[in-house]
Amino acid sequence: MHFRDLTEEQLLAVAITAEEEDARIYRDFAQRLQAEFPASTELFRTMAAEESEHRHRLIELHRQKFGEHIPLIRRQDVQGFLQRRPAWLATSLRPEKAREEVAIMELEARRFYEAAAARATDAAVRQLLGDLAQEEQVHEATAMAVEDQQSAEGRIHEEHTAARRLFVLRFVQPGLAGLMDGSVSTLAPLFAAAFATGNTLETFKVGLAASVGAGISMGFAEALSDDGKLSGRGAPFWRGVVCGLMTTIGGIGHTLPYLIRDFHLATSIAIAVVILELGIIAWIRKRYMDTPLLSAIFQVVVGGVLVFLAGWLIGVS
Repeated sequence: MHFRDLTEEQLLAVAITAEEEDARIYRDFAQRLQAEFPASTELFRTMAAEESEHRHRLIELHRQKFGEHIPLIRRQDVQGFLQRRPAWLATSLRPEKAREEVAIMELEARRFYEAAAARATDAAVRQLLGDLAQEEQVHEATAMAVEDQQSAEGRIHEEHTAARRLFVLRFVQPGLAGLMDGSVSTLAPLFAAAFATGNTLETFKVGLAASVGAGISMGFAEALSDDGKLSGRGAPFWRGVVCGLMTTIGGIGHTLPYLIRDFHLATSIAIAVVILELGIIAWIRKRYMDTPLLSAIFQVVVGGVLVFLAGWLIGVS
């Protein structure tokens, strides 16, 4: 149905179900964030209580005007409402994403009440809808004020720090472990095959097999190492996927040049790619692991050079 076709009873019914849904979403946000983000949890619980109070007022007015039965009309049943992805159902929820969703929900609610009040002819219905439109606008300001206060108290900074720590634990660490393993461990078999055969196609096959095999091995090892419940490292499936994928990418990078038929050109490009990969690994260690850049470069380069020399010596022997 279209918004313009709704009766006053239906307008109230939509408003009631919308307030119920918003309150549940805010409580879901609070439930999912309470362990690591107490400031956001407090905000969402406060907003859920306010939405519940709105629902009580709407139901009371509906009971007075139209009786006890409330038609089930949801926002998605009415054309004109914003269709958005249910972020509260996502695998992981960040507090900043939840706050953005709240801002959209409050704005949508205010616009609905303004439009509904303009269409209502009954004085009591028009007054309540207009009051709720103003209160939704106040909610937006209140949410911003609470966020500013929490920011001034340092609680938002603490949440950002916690979010960054979780991001590192759940994605950066397994990804970095995979990238390091794929970039370094595949050097020996790849360059051993290259210098032993001098055949770029055979070298490519060896490198591809080593990269894919290492990716599968590292993916399973990461997924089975920790269920994430106590450590907070997140779902083992996704950690395994990230680690396995980055391991394969790390090995494929210096394997692809051997699709070139010219052996010396392919080897030169592969070595350049290896240097680039090691540089990226060193930068990630500095950026997310707080490792001094020179120390990170030294550690990564020494390991890479030793593995490369092992492969070269085995290949030419």
